[in-house]
Amino acid sequence: MQSNDKSPVRRGRPPKLPRENADTKALLIRTGLETLTEFGFSATGLDTILKKAAVPKGSFYHYFKSKEAYGIALVDAYDTYFIAKLNHYLKDEATPPLERIVNFTQSAIKGMQKYEFKRGCLVGNLNQELNHLSDDFKIRLMQSYVTWQKHLELCLNQAKQQGTIANNVNSSLMSEYFWIGWEGAVMRAKLTKKSTPLTLYTEMFLRALLT
Repeated sequence: MQSNDKSPVRRGRPPKLPRENADTKALLIRTGLETLTEFGFSATGLDTILKKAAVPKGSFYHYFKSKEAYGIALVDAYDTYFIAKLNHYLKDEATPPLERIVNFTQSAIKGMQKYEFKRGCLVGNLNQELNHLSDDFKIRLMQSYVTWQKHLELCLNQAKQQGTIANNVNSSLMSEYFWIGWEGAVMRAKLTKKSTPLTLYTEMFLRALLT
C-alpha cells in the first residue's frame, strides 16, 4: 500500500543564492557610479547605496575598507570607461581630428539627454567637493584629468600635422583648457537641463583653435 504522506511544501520567497564575490563588487561599483554621477559623494550616505544595491554593510567592508577607498575605486572604474570612450572618438583615424572632438561632445550631450541632465561627470562632480576629500583622493582626480588631456593633446597634434590648425597652437595648453571649460559646461547643462552650454563651449573651443 502506497503512502500518501508528502513533505510539506514551503511557501514564500525562494531562498537567496549567494552572489559570487566578483558579482557583488561589480554591483557595488555599478550602483555607486549610477548614484554619484547624479548626487554628491559627501551628501550620499553609504546606507543609501547599499540599500539600492541590496548589499549588507558587512559585505561592503569585505570589499572596501572605507567609504573613501570605495570612492577611489569608483573613480578608477569611471576612468576606465571614460578612457575607452575617448579612444573610440579621438583615435578614429577615419575621421578628421576636429570632427572627432565634435563627435565626442555630441555623444556626451546624448548621454546627458538620456538621463534628463541629472547625471554628469563623476570626476567633475567630485571636484566640487574638494574640501571633504583627502589628498590621496585629490591626486587620483588630477591623474584622471591629466590622462584625458593627453588623449586630446594627441588628437590636436594630428590636426596640426594635417594642417587643420596652425603649428603654433599649444596642444598641451589647449587640451588642458578644454577640460577646464568642459567640466564647467557640464555643470551648467545640469543646472539648466539644456544642451546649450555644451554646444556653445564646443563651438567656442573650435573657434579658438582656428584663430
